[in-house]
Amino acid sequence: MIKPPRLRRGDTIGLVAPASGLIRQERLDASIRYLEGQGYRVAPGKHLLASHGAFGGTDEQRAADLNDAIRNPKLRAIFAVRGGYGSPRILSLVDYAALRRSPKIVVGFSDITALQLAIYRRCGLVTFSGPLPGPDFSEPVVDSFSEENFWRLLTSSKRPGLLPNPEGENRTSLVPGSATGPLLGGCLTMVVQVLGTRFCPSFRGSILVLEDVNEEPYRVDRMLTHLANAGIMKSAAGFAFGQWPGCEVSDPKTLHIPVPRLLREAVQDLGKPAFSGLGYGHTKKKLTIPFGLPARLDTQRNELRLLEAAVA
Repeated sequence: MIKPPRLRRGDTIGLVAPASGLIRQERLDASIRYLEGQGYRVAPGKHLLASHGAFGGTDEQRAADLNDAIRNPKLRAIFAVRGGYGSPRILSLVDYAALRRSPKIVVGFSDITALQLAIYRRCGLVTFSGPLPGPDFSEPVVDSFSEENFWRLLTSSKRPGLLPNPEGENRTSLVPGSATGPLLGGCLTMVVQVLGTRFCPSFRGSILVLEDVNEEPYRVDRMLTHLANAGIMKSAAGFAFGQWPGCEVSDPKTLHIPVPRLLREAVQDLGKPAFSGLGYGHTKKKLTIPFGLPARLDTQRNELRLLEAAVA
């Protein structure tokens, strides 16, 4: 495991679009104003406002911006401006060797899960899954819960300890017990996307954190079943399921099993500790999860606790 150096006021953050683009200039401008207001310099990628279908530029343009940011010694962090779709298309173009030689903070979410898992597989680098400049830091009022947890992990070399839920959001124990292991996972769709490729890390002994958005329950079941058939569920040490907005049955006449029940059924016979309701996912209020960092899961208290600082 490699930890990136912590972020300090005055450091420069590179903005890239490994998946979908920002589309609107005003989103980019608002994100830059926010980050500069936090005391950082900002370096947008050359092709940040490019477009190629649904992507933020061609595969070559998106990979070039990412690799330029990785190789730039003046940058201390790389933020993906948004998720969307497209990061798996550039995994073979990333300069992992350069990132391993000069570790930086890498922030992404949603579709960027594929890139983060590839980075962990190829570099062993801790990355951060949480708020993004485009959807989260360009709003007139940034959510204080998300903001506090995000910057705390990126800027402090002290052990963060407990990852709390937003006030009023409860967690549900699915299987009692406790386990310790590196945090891995992210968007379920993207975890399944990298399975069987040379960019997929080992999930053995990990605390598997999963969430998704706008997927019919039968699709969630299909993906959980695929993880089980691939041996991932059995090899993990424990499970912390996040939020699943929009993952309801679109037709009330159908007989699909609701997602909360699917999650319970997916883990109930594994003998591994699990809870649902982690404040992480495609919601306004979200935790930042440091992939690759050791954590302790305790489903008696429904706690997820970081055992080390996420940055050096």
